[in-house]
This record gives sequence, structure tokens and C-alpha cells, in this order.
Amino acid sequence: MPDTCDILISGGGIAGLTAAAAFGTAGFHVICVDPTPPVTDGTSEVSDLRSTAMLQPARTLLEQAGLWDALAPHAAPLQIMRIIDAGGAEPAPRVIREFDASEISELPFGWNFPNWLLRREMFARLEMLETVEFRPSIGTKRLFTREGSAKVTLSDGNTVEAKLVIAADGRGSPMRTAAGISVRTQRYGQKAIVFAVTHPIPHQNVSTEVHRTGGPFTLVPLPDRDGMPCSAVVWMDEGRVAQDRMEMDIQTFEEEASIRSTHHFGPLTLVTRRQIWPIITQHAERLNSERVALIAEAAHVMPPIGAQGLNMSLSDITTLLDLAQARPDALGDTQMLEAYHKARYGDIRLRVRGIDLLNRASQASNTLARDVRAAGLSALYGAAPVRKMLMQMGLGMR
Repeated sequence: MPDTCDILISGGGIAGLTAAAAFGTAGFHVICVDPTPPVTDGTSEVSDLRSTAMLQPARTLLEQAGLWDALAPHAAPLQIMRIIDAGGAEPAPRVIREFDASEISELPFGWNFPNWLLRREMFARLEMLETVEFRPSIGTKRLFTREGSAKVTLSDGNTVEAKLVIAADGRGSPMRTAAGISVRTQRYGQKAIVFAVTHPIPHQNVSTEVHRTGGPFTLVPLPDRDGMPCSAVVWMDEGRVAQDRMEMDIQTFEEEASIRSTHHFGPLTLVTRRQIWPIITQHAERLNSERVALIAEAAHVMPPIGAQGLNMSLSDITTLLDLAQARPDALGDTQMLEAYHKARYGDIRLRVRGIDLLNRASQASNTLARDVRAAGLSALYGAAPVRKMLMQMGLGMR
């Protein structure tokens, strides 16, 4: 006989774990599976060294899921978003513009957390919930749906029957494939190197994007490390160039990174190993099929610009949770999942297109294109109503 539950979540990344905590806290019986064993120690050789900026709207969901109180002591507030154009002849700032959260809110834009720490606190929350069962080192293999439920075969041979399957299993989602949902993918020839650094000049809760060519160099505040200001870095560039940087010795890499950052916070000192990721844009043609809902990277993948990716994922979860709580007896039925697709698809497409345009602008290599980018930044910043509208849109407030 198959195991039964209200919701099976395929994928135990940050989005999947948040969904498990949110639905479990709301009283739904959840089984969450992930083929990768959990890593909750930042010093592990296989830990995820990226960081995630949780924007303002995410806090409400984290509170609903019983996660915020545990995460808050580790939060690095993001009060100001600083954009630097360094597209001149030398890698030096020529246009600096700051977007301050105080113009639109009493709260910061959001809060930044190391991914491994998010996982640690999320696992701790799941262990407290009798409604949630997390099964590590187990993936999903086959899907069979009918009008009233879905049956999923797991990699360990067991079967789970659920009213709703949430696919949070990444850009190559097995459940999306099994549901027959196609995707559109755009490749840029870019890769992103992610790592953390310390620096002598405090970041003062400012997230900084430096644009020159190939892609942005972004420094996002983290809590101090060993008494030094610390930032998470995402360095996007042409794939071959990024791969070459992965082969550099530490001293040479630090020097290159400091130059690319325009020495904005002084010399950068590497405090973690480097990891590299391909940059793509991808979105599913639909967000649902019979008894299946796609969220997070199973539904949409974007370049890491403007902290949109994970926060869009949390919007997916919030929408699904609201629909489930409104009609709990109809969990996973056609009406609920059609409503989910309708509520989220337009916003996803809009943000995917917007980030795509921003990324293409950040790749500009010739002088004229870089000058146009700098002029555009100044023009957008100079119009206060436009500046505020862009900040609100970035937070999902519009």
C-alpha cells in the first residue's frame, strides 16, 4: 500500500523546505523528499555557499511558516541598493546611484542569509512539526495522476499518494517532465562565480552591484566574520572567462576581484571556496497539470539580478498556500490549480522579461552600449516617481 499525505513536495532546497514548513504549520500533512543529503554546515566541502536575499514580502510567509524568529538573529539587513557603472576606459566608478528603502517603507528592502544557514534553521523547524515528514537521499521517479489524487514512485521503490504534488525540484524538474510540461530556455554564455569575502570598509547594509562588462559584480551584506565586514559575492561573466578565474590561485583571484569591485570596499579577502553556476533564463509553459503545481526553479529560472529568483518562488508558495487554505477540502483540484496558474503566470513572465533585459544590458562590452547603460541609469534615478515605482516593483508591491 502507498503512503498517503495531503501534499508531496519533490525537492528539499530552500523553496521546497519553506513550502514544507508553511503547509505543515497550516495543518496539512506533508511529505518532502530530496535526492541530495542535507548539508547544514557552512564549513562542509559540499555546502551551498550562495546567499539569499529575502525581500520584504517574504517575511510574512516566513512568519506564517514559523521560521522568522529563528532566522532573524542571523539577518543582514539590506537598507540600500547601490548601482555603480564602471564602464569607462578604466575599471573605476563613473556613475553611482543609490536606492534607499526609506523612500517607500520603514523596513529595509530585505534581509540576506547564507543558504546553508537557511537550510539549518528550516530543517530544525521541520523536526518540530508532527505534520511534516522529510525524507533525505530520496528522489521522485514516476508520476501517475487521476482526478482525485496523484501517485508518485520514489527512488527507494516506495509509492506516495497525495492530493497535491508540488514540484520544487529544480530547473531539470523530474516531476515537471513527468507531468509533460515543456519549458523555454535562453542561454547567455555566462557563468556566475559565488563566494564570500571580508573587506576593511564596512558595507553599512548596502547591497552593491558594479556594472562593467560581461555581467554584474554584486556584493550583498552578510554578518561580520572574525571581526571583519563580510559580503557574499556573485560575479557574472562570459563562461570561458569565469572558468579561467576558477583556476586562479587565491591571491591572483583576490586581486582580480578587488579590481572588478572598483576597490569599493577596499581589498577583498576570500573566506570561502569558489563555486560556479551557469546562467540561464527558463520558464515553464504552464505552472500546473492534473494534481501538480510547479514552483521555484521548476517553474522559472533567472539570472541572479535584483534578488528576484527565490522571492518569486516564495510568492509561488504564498499563492498556493492562500488557495489551499481558502478551500482545504478541494486541495489540488482543477479549480485550485487553474487559479494558481492564472495568479502567478503573468507576473512570472513580466519579471523574466525584465531581468533578461537587465542582464543583456549588463553584458554590454562596446563603449557606446556602456554609455547608453550609464545614461539610462541616471535618467531612471533622476525621476523620483519612476525611482519609487521601480523599487516597489522590485519588492513585488506592484
